[in-house]
Amino acid sequence: MNPLENEIEKNGKCFTWCPNWTRQFKLSKALAKKTETLRKLEENGRKFPKVSHKAPLQEIKFLPSKEFTLSGSSKEAFKQIMKTLKDDKVNMIRLYGMGGVGKTTLVKEVARRANEWQLFDEVLMATVSQNPKVTDIQVQMADSLDLKFVKESKGGRANELWQRLQGKKMLIVLDDVWKDIDFQEIGIPFGDDHRGCKILLTTRNQELCSYLACQQKVLLSPLTDIEAWALFKSNAGLSDEDSDLNRVAREVARECEGLPIALVTVGRALRDKSAVEWEVAFDQLKKSQFPEMEQIDEQNNAYACLKLSYDYLKHEKTKLCFLLCCLFPEDYNIPIEDLTRYAVGYGLYKDAESIEDARKRVYVAIKNLKACCMLLGTKSEEYVKMHDLVRDVAIQIASSEKYGFMVKAGFGLKEWPMRNKSFEGCTVISLMGNKLTDLPEGLVCPQLKVLLLELDRGLNVPETFFEEMKAIEVLSVHGGCLSLQSLQFSTNLQSLLLIGCVCKGLVWLRKLQRLEILVFTECSVEELPDEIGELKELRLLDLTVCENLRRIPVNLIGRLKKLEELLIGDASFKGWDVVGCDSTEGMNASLTELNSLSHLAVLSLKIPKVECIPRDFVFPRLLKYDIVLRNGYSDRGYPTSTRLCLGDISAASLNAKRFEQLFPTVSLIDFGNIEGLENIALSSDQMTTHGHGSQKDFFQRLEHVEVSRCGDIRTLFPRKWRQALKNLRSVKTYQCNSLEEVFELDDGINEEKELSFLTELQLSILPELKWIWKGPTRHVSLQSLVYLELWSLDKLTFIFTPSLAQSLIHLKKLRIQYCSGLKRLIREKDDEGEIIPGSLGFPKLKTLYIRFCDELEYVFPVSVSPSLQNLEEMEIDFADNLKQLFYSGEGDDIIVKSKIKDGIIDFPQLRKLYLSKCSFFGPKDFAAQLPSLQELTIDGHEEWGNLLAQLRVRPFYFSIFFFF
Repeated sequence: MNPLENEIEKNGKCFTWCPNWTRQFKLSKALAKKTETLRKLEENGRKFPKVSHKAPLQEIKFLPSKEFTLSGSSKEAFKQIMKTLKDDKVNMIRLYGMGGVGKTTLVKEVARRANEWQLFDEVLMATVSQNPKVTDIQVQMADSLDLKFVKESKGGRANELWQRLQGKKMLIVLDDVWKDIDFQEIGIPFGDDHRGCKILLTTRNQELCSYLACQQKVLLSPLTDIEAWALFKSNAGLSDEDSDLNRVAREVARECEGLPIALVTVGRALRDKSAVEWEVAFDQLKKSQFPEMEQIDEQNNAYACLKLSYDYLKHEKTKLCFLLCCLFPEDYNIPIEDLTRYAVGYGLYKDAESIEDARKRVYVAIKNLKACCMLLGTKSEEYVKMHDLVRDVAIQIASSEKYGFMVKAGFGLKEWPMRNKSFEGCTVISLMGNKLTDLPEGLVCPQLKVLLLELDRGLNVPETFFEEMKAIEVLSVHGGCLSLQSLQFSTNLQSLLLIGCVCKGLVWLRKLQRLEILVFTECSVEELPDEIGELKELRLLDLTVCENLRRIPVNLIGRLKKLEELLIGDASFKGWDVVGCDSTEGMNASLTELNSLSHLAVLSLKIPKVECIPRDFVFPRLLKYDIVLRNGYSDRGYPTSTRLCLGDISAASLNAKRFEQLFPTVSLIDFGNIEGLENIALSSDQMTTHGHGSQKDFFQRLEHVEVSRCGDIRTLFPRKWRQALKNLRSVKTYQCNSLEEVFELDDGINEEKELSFLTELQLSILPELKWIWKGPTRHVSLQSLVYLELWSLDKLTFIFTPSLAQSLIHLKKLRIQYCSGLKRLIREKDDEGEIIPGSLGFPKLKTLYIRFCDELEYVFPVSVSPSLQNLEEMEIDFADNLKQLFYSGEGDDIIVKSKIKDGIIDFPQLRKLYLSKCSFFGPKDFAAQLPSLQELTIDGHEEWGNLLAQLRVRPFYFSIFFFF
């Protein structure tokens, strides 16, 4: 440009005043050419990458972590988080797990990867801690941004942060969050107006998201045994050759129960130690004493992390409930019912109006403890577990001078521990899970409130053993032989639990006037003493599994005016007498006594015959019950619902006023060998002699139905049952030889869908069954069905109509066996003959299992295949007539063209495929993409080339088996 500018500056005028037009024209053309050249250079310059720039300092926290190894749990959590980070609809993610499980390490790796892959403009990380300071969080974030605050005030810094971050796509990691956070106070632009900002937080509290509105919750679980050993071995510096040392090292690692922080801290502390030191450490861990070694940093070891979680619990009662859990042996499924009985006797919930109220509070405490990852759930909601390392910490806390617990549970002890030790400071002693063969003659325990013993069957408890335990409130004796006379001075007892114990001198129970809970379980009690009727404060009486109990004196139960819960079960007392007198066994209790118990809320018992129920008898209004009539059977302990179990009786005997109070509240009903079950009338004018009321009065809360061995029934749920099925959640049938249809559907127009709450359906040995649902299925929705099992249904030719299949949005498991007449799963057309358009259901299906279905020709129409994105296992075995799995039905051509690109269906999660007989996977122009397949088994194929040609798998990533 400079030469051109010089030319312009020159004098280009004729006669000093007239412009030289020719020269000006030439300069203009040159300028235009230069301008075009510059434009092209500038345009190309934008595409040209930077040659160099000043490299920003790489933050330590985003460097690859040497400690980060992808375990099964962390790999899954990592995958979930990274997937969610790419979801524009989610702006807050919470990673939760117990203290020391590796949450911080994982989110550091997430932040590093997000930064490395340039998923965000900014990736910030700050530690919040249990006592957060807003200014500290602001400083941490400012350091990540190289931001120098001008303002000093908290609000001023928030504005500066807000201005710096607003409008950017960013990830903010907040580690160790304990309570609600005000993002605006910190200066984080968050919410619907700032969708570019995503927050990933870690916490020990599962319930924190209810306050912070997290859309995604991710759990990080402890390591598996193999993963734990690998981590422990690397930190302890162990080699494969150290066989003798590795033996005890494996035991030490096992005691750390997969908790990374414990594995790392203990492993490093024992690095380069001698075999003797390893043995001592293992012995300390087995005795629930955390190793006290100089190499362990007290602020970072597992004990400190878990103790911190305990200290942060808000309520002292929740803390005590947590400590009560450590009284059980290691790896024990802790019954919440036992916890309730200990807590009530211990006076933990003195302000509770009833035992049921106290039980609810225990459940709330357990829920909170599970949310904080201090307790673990089990398959049943009635039990809870304690991580072994958490239990060790709990024992350490409980054995302090403040609480005075002594826990030696599950040690297999034969003798009383530490005979020379003084127990004067003990408030709680647990010796559960032992088989003590002797006891001291007496112990001086003036402060003892809880004593849990497990004794050898032949041990006689010394009569003087309890003399110096006058403050005792909870006593549980499992096994041994006990004379109740030895408890005559233990007048503060509130919970007495005797399990599998030989009991003598029961008349002495009259001395225990403060007793609220009395339990005889699996005890050899033949007759209850009349003196039990003097226990005016008794609120719970448990007599379950006392098989020898033959007599309960007349009016004993009736005198227990404060009784709230009476638990007898179906394997104990059955000698109810209508008139109060039995000529062969003397005076016996009758059911009429229950009507005098105004506080009775929970009942479990067996009635041997309908005649035992007086004609004008009115069952008390109960919250929970488990009532077994005649030969019905119950395998339950404490009632958790309202259950009625009927066996070997006539349906006609049920049409009486005596059941009028139970039917409206029953949630689970079990019919076994009921004669005339089909004729059970549900309207009150048929159920009673008075004729008042309406049909909806009965079975309003019915959720679960089980029917077995009812031979004369043709329809399980006739039309007249429709009102009773509104809340139905599960149905199980077994060996009903005449049953032809399960649900008889109504022809009328219903405003609401039927069976919309049904989650589980099991049908077994029904040789005459032709229809699961008979009638117009357009009024039925199976939107909640999760599990379906069909077994030995010989005449069933199909399972679903298209409209039903379309509603199966939550079905996860489908098992079909020995259905010899089944030809296909879904009928071609609906009831009105119209084909249902669009893709069918099954988006959540994980397992498909079909065996011994000889007539089966096809499994699914092609229109179903795009929805099977979560299918993991498919096994089709012993189906000799199977032509192909997926077939082209009417209307499928449109669906294939619109939803199946190039005829290829992706089954991304399918890991296991077992096929028998079929020659084609689908139509000839159909191909199945199986990227995750690990195991392929082909059985009974002579020509399997066509089948394999349709399967597209990753080579060498799976095992393949052929059986001919």
